Amino acid sequence: MLEKFRIKEHMEVTDADGQHVGTVDKVQDERIKLTKTDSSDDKHHFLALDDVDRIEDNRVYLKKGADIPGGSGANT
Repeated sequence: MLEKFRIKEHMEVTDADGQHVGTVDKVQDERIKLTKTDSSDDKHHFLALDDVDRIEDNRVYLKKGADIPGGSGANT
C-alpha cells in the first residue's frame, strides 16, 4: 500500500521508463498536484495516487499505462 505522506513537495515524478513527467507541488486528496512550471500550458495538472508504482531515490515512479498530463488523456 502506498503511503502518500512519503510524497513530498519538489520530488521528481517520472513515467515507468524513468522519463521526467513533472514535479510535485503537493498531495491533494487522493491526487498529486504537479507544479505548473513543468507544464506546457502553465496550468497545474494532477495524477491519481493509484497511478504511482513506487517511491525511490526521492522520485515518484508511475505505473506503465498511467494517465500522464500532456498525453492523450491529460487531466487538469
